[in-house]
Amino acid sequence: MSNFDEATALPVLDPGLALPTPLQAKPQTQDPNPNNPTWGLGGALLVWVGSIVLVIFMPLVFLVPYLLSRAAEFGGSAPAMLEFAVKDKTALLLQLVAVLPTHVITFVLVWLLVTRFGKQSFRKALGLDWSTQIPWWLDLIFSAVLGTALFIVGSLIAKLLGAEKPTQLEQIINSSLAARYTIAFLAVFTAPFVEEFIYRGVLYAALQKTVGVYTAQILAPFGVTLDRDTQERLGLWGAVVLVLLLFTIIHVPQYWPNVGVIAAVALLSIALTLVRAFSGRLLPCVVIHLVFNGIQAVLLILEPFVHRFLPTPQQVPPTAGLLMSLIKLHF
Repeated sequence: MSNFDEATALPVLDPGLALPTPLQAKPQTQDPNPNNPTWGLGGALLVWVGSIVLVIFMPLVFLVPYLLSRAAEFGGSAPAMLEFAVKDKTALLLQLVAVLPTHVITFVLVWLLVTRFGKQSFRKALGLDWSTQIPWWLDLIFSAVLGTALFIVGSLIAKLLGAEKPTQLEQIINSSLAARYTIAFLAVFTAPFVEEFIYRGVLYAALQKTVGVYTAQILAPFGVTLDRDTQERLGLWGAVVLVLLLFTIIHVPQYWPNVGVIAAVALLSIALTLVRAFSGRLLPCVVIHLVFNGIQAVLLILEPFVHRFLPTPQQVPPTAGLLMSLIKLHF
């Protein structure tokens, strides 16, 4: 018989005295990658379409009450009301003011998508960082110089190809000083950020991630197999081309028939999208846009004072031909 029977078996340790189990290490979470986003193409397109809807309908929220207050002047004529809306100084200013809440709400939509409702870093998910290969101040200087160069080249292109054809934006700028200052404010403080967050941020990242994969799936039934490197190259260049087209086409109605300004917008889009593609970061694009807009905004504000002291025999066309490339007034 065993020396230990049931009666003399060692007692079971009290649960309160039991040795603690080893702590399980928390899973390490990686920082979000702007070139491998957590959002998909569907979410990116939804935010993009949402921004367009806001740009179309938000001005009506500001404009309609004003038009109704002046309805007696139109005699119930819709054409007369429409003409008033595009010529009256106050009506134009109200439509410009509506751009600010439009940009704010658009930013909120982008933030919700990019951060997954606050679950990850907005800055890291979009690539709002300086390069780790060179000092940050050198990266900043390079971006500022590139923004200045793009402004100069774009202005020359607009001058050579535009043939002084007026645009819708120039008419709005010249409607009043308040309109001029409002556009300058939006161009510096909201437009560079919102446009870059949407086009080179949300849309580009989603397209870069999916274009190559979707292309491989389309070609697979035909016996064509694409390796991973080929898919990545297709994703990069496909995203560059599609973002370029979207950014340029969306501005054509604003600038038509001024081909020079449209060409300048295309140049700006090409440069910014290539910077985003080959740097892998969005922050340089924001700085380039900000510098580009900042120069234009300064010229926009100074122009009336310069013309006051330096009169010309003919009316000088506005210097804001390129400014609309950074502001979504009517898409």
